[in-house]
Amino acid sequence: MRPGHDAPVFNPLPWIVWVLALPVIAAELFFALGQSGIIGGPQAIGWRLDAVNLFGFAPDFQRGLVARGMWLDQGWLRLLTYPVAHLSFTDALFSVVILLAIGNLIGRVFSPVAMVILYFGSSVATAALYTLMGFDAPLVGADVAVYGLIGAFTWMRWAQYPAGHPERYQAFTLAGFLIGLRVFFWWVFGGSMAWVAAVLAVPVGFGLAILCAPGGLARVLNRMRQR
Repeated sequence: MRPGHDAPVFNPLPWIVWVLALPVIAAELFFALGQSGIIGGPQAIGWRLDAVNLFGFAPDFQRGLVARGMWLDQGWLRLLTYPVAHLSFTDALFSVVILLAIGNLIGRVFSPVAMVILYFGSSVATAALYTLMGFDAPLVGADVAVYGLIGAFTWMRWAQYPAGHPERYQAFTLAGFLIGLRVFFWWVFGGSMAWVAAVLAVPVGFGLAILCAPGGLARVLNRMRQR
């Protein structure tokens, strides 16, 4: 048998990517079983809405906790839980597909711990920034965390080239396209301002990548010294 003849057709995804995607996949399977009547009975029809209300991040609610000094309230867990529940199966599918695709690329460079920091760090930091900026639309779904990973992927592409290299700024193409798509759909179809959080997540993920990548911060500091 020739060497490499038995290699898999598709490269397996890093295991941490599946770990990050599993809560979303499990939630959607749970909702699907409920809607089909296999589990839960008639009340299962409202499970998705219940999950959104239970796990979703509401800026007004969080600002109320701050105003009352309730820093240990369990409502702060929503910063971590809002990526799990989605408003629809389509929203969840989009998030999972992008998560698997981008995670496959950056998961081969970043460590599993760094991937967890990028994913949840992006969702938490972006939600906090979004709230501080005065937006009120609730955040639901993994798209903010996923856009944070897109920001990390942008940094990974950007850092491959030296300053002034013409290919360097092409690293922002994917992020720019997806942001433009979000703005276009909001402009055409309307909706809440929650898309702003996805836009904010890109630079947040970019910044976190500098700290989390192997030698990332040292590389940036070295380049600054060379200027």
